[in-house]
Amino acid sequence: MLTAEDFLRFPLQIWEKVLSKVKKAVVFMDDKCAESLHWSGGAAALLEAGARNIKQLSSFEACAKNEPKAVFVVSTLLKGRTVDIIKDIISLSHFQYCVVVTTVPHSVHLLANNVSGDLDGTPVFEQFEEKLCEWMGNMNYTAEVMHVPVVLTPVSQQLLLTPTFAHLFPLLSHDLGEINAKRPEKKKFGSLTDVDMNSLPAELQIEIKSLASALNTMFEATGTREESFAVGPMSRFIAAELANHHQAKNRRKTAPNKASVIFVDRTMDITGAVGHHGDNLAEKILTVLKPLPGHVTDIQVDMLELTTLQRTPHSQNILAPGCLAQTQSPVAQSLWEAMLTSKHKEGVMEVRRHLVEAASKEKLPIKMTMGRVTPEQLCSYISPFRNSWGALENHCGVLQLALATAQTLRHPNLPRWDSCLAFERLLLQALGDSDFPAVLRQLLPLMQHHEGPDSSSSGSRSRKDECGPDELILLLVYLYSLADEAQPSDHHAEEEELEKLERELIGALTLLITNQTELSPMLQKLTGCADPEELSVERAHTTVEKMFQTLQGLSQTRDHLKQLRSVYTESDGVHQATYRPFLRQILEQVFHPDRVECPDIEHMSGGLTDLLKTGFSMFMKVSRPHPGDNPVLLLFVVGGVTPSELRLIREMVTAHKPGTQVLVLATRLLRPTDVPELLFTTNRLVPDVGV
Repeated sequence: MLTAEDFLRFPLQIWEKVLSKVKKAVVFMDDKCAESLHWSGGAAALLEAGARNIKQLSSFEACAKNEPKAVFVVSTLLKGRTVDIIKDIISLSHFQYCVVVTTVPHSVHLLANNVSGDLDGTPVFEQFEEKLCEWMGNMNYTAEVMHVPVVLTPVSQQLLLTPTFAHLFPLLSHDLGEINAKRPEKKKFGSLTDVDMNSLPAELQIEIKSLASALNTMFEATGTREESFAVGPMSRFIAAELANHHQAKNRRKTAPNKASVIFVDRTMDITGAVGHHGDNLAEKILTVLKPLPGHVTDIQVDMLELTTLQRTPHSQNILAPGCLAQTQSPVAQSLWEAMLTSKHKEGVMEVRRHLVEAASKEKLPIKMTMGRVTPEQLCSYISPFRNSWGALENHCGVLQLALATAQTLRHPNLPRWDSCLAFERLLLQALGDSDFPAVLRQLLPLMQHHEGPDSSSSGSRSRKDECGPDELILLLVYLYSLADEAQPSDHHAEEEELEKLERELIGALTLLITNQTELSPMLQKLTGCADPEELSVERAHTTVEKMFQTLQGLSQTRDHLKQLRSVYTESDGVHQATYRPFLRQILEQVFHPDRVECPDIEHMSGGLTDLLKTGFSMFMKVSRPHPGDNPVLLLFVVGGVTPSELRLIREMVTAHKPGTQVLVLATRLLRPTDVPELLFTTNRLVPDVGV
């Protein structure tokens, strides 16, 4: 019988194909593939398979004469910049044997080279093998080019991520103008739901086809016939591509197992992505600690407390950072699971319990204290390990997770989490009582409060819980995503008032950003400036103006839906107004005991058969597939899922249908500060595919 574990094993099985090629080789890998490996065994898996070294895919890397074999693992097409880098490395080295692994299938390489129709063999890969031999300097040397979709990676027992597609984000109404700009007047699309796959830019088509191909490979490996459903335009593209995949039709005829897969656009619920309502330890760790260099999901943990080194400005760079991915330790994995899917307090208590158990096993002296868990208490439990190398080695995974917890609990930015939550609750109440401009105006004093020339950077304000530019941008996204929930008023007057207010907000936010003495990572990405001296008022103003152009369309993302149009419940005088997570509403439909059909969850796997059923249903009763029919449910959130949503999904399954196996797939694990980057800076129409 098919289980969620079968899908979780798939990424490890796929990596075995790469591991079989790395014996005595130097492995060159791009960041996206490196992140996928990071959660699927890490560098240890390559070294245990016989790799001699692991290096970044960079033109500045090369190998010595005594290193004749190389394996390149890339997440892009074998075109453009990727080819240039591989050529540079080979030219500076002395290879006699090269293997190139790409996550992009050969069929998509044909599309990228404008070749239509099915060709025998893999001519694009064969031509590239000849080039590799040319660059090595001898046509008799060995070259192999192969497609291996090392795309999915297990981050927990409930979650598979796709680091290769971390920046794939659903289209917004703002993107429709760019799509229509290249079309004649009579053929312009009225909304995103009208857009078809062939109208998308080639780069986006490549991304969607590559993702669908990887999912098809997963279903082949698990012997699964999937029933696909979609909510949102981007999800429809992916589900339709999967349904029409040239290898999928034969698989569905013979596959012994069944599963439902629901694709959901993140844009259906931006509110949940930027909100601070999640009472979750992992979400706070991901938000306040620095990302691991080159990674989208993992963070870096300061390991200095496990040494006797003094803390100086230079000691930070002496030690390699720790991280959250502990693939070598089952105990650490179970702790990570608890941190990811339980409430904040429960997660912290679990960290303390694991530390106490580890210290007890190693017979290390710790002073037990009861009551609230504090970062000082955790550090006091950690410090005895530094004097025992064996204890450090045995419990390194748990210690890294415990240090991440302690560093988060004492982080100066953590109080702002509660401040944002308080503002969000106030704004939710205000939406039910006032029109949108009146609610939005409440953010203006928060911006003006910091406008003076003495304003300090977001990291050194006098009050740690005050909202800085990052938090104010998140509140703007939160509020604009709920704009349609506000009380209606005179439409024309509201438009005029809103336009005037937005000009004030743009000015205030521009001034606030340019007054910063240090730019946060989020502001650096939004403005394109690493240093405040680089950031002119004009550049900041242009950045904020573009932000507001995107913000104005956020509340329209659910306009095409018939039933699931709102994520807001008004106050009824007894209960406060609340946010209703979109994923909760979907699962309520899926698990409804009456098997109610929801018009917004569109069935995508049927093809011609489904069209015939639709026609027959006009005059006879026809049973359509329902996402709750199968014992395994895959929920794919295109654009990313939050740790809070993982906990919500687990609770929903336990409460409504405990026998169902539910696995979440997502392009990334979201922290609130990721969302502005995805909304305002990511090129949604033309993603980077290496060309």
